[in-house]
Amino acid sequence: MNINLSDETATLALGAALKPCMQPGLVVWLDGDLGAGKTTLVRGLLRALGDSGPVKSPTYALVEIHVVSGLNLYHFDFYRFNQPEEYLDAGLDEYFADDGICLVEWPERASPYLPAADLHIRLTVAGDGRLARIEAGSERGARCLTSSTPLAVMSSGSPPLR
Repeated sequence: MNINLSDETATLALGAALKPCMQPGLVVWLDGDLGAGKTTLVRGLLRALGDSGPVKSPTYALVEIHVVSGLNLYHFDFYRFNQPEEYLDAGLDEYFADDGICLVEWPERASPYLPAADLHIRLTVAGDGRLARIEAGSERGARCLTSSTPLAVMSSGSPPLR
């Protein structure tokens, strides 16, 4: 599934469109260069779930925890990892054994230890906007892509949801 994101508002809307997919145990990988919109997408999701607190990139903290709408969301950023083993050394694998939702920026830096993604979202700069490529990595992810009406609307080329 490919979605054109014309601006920050569209990226926030994509995050919000993921709301129906959120269920305990979901793993979402977020790929893209610095400034591609990964944290903005997470902010859109958290706002849609009802979180009005600050949403920042967990680059230095490694994980930001958000408890909202009865869900535990763990927002990771592995940008600073020099070796994949740092993921294990930090004990972060314990978060993935829980029933929380794991949103992972820079997942390739924790490979091969990181659990596979249910959804893999790649954000790339495209002109003045962004392109989001969303792929399912599991049955749960596939159900999300086929049953999420907001995502289907966005991928059809319609204007971003507000």
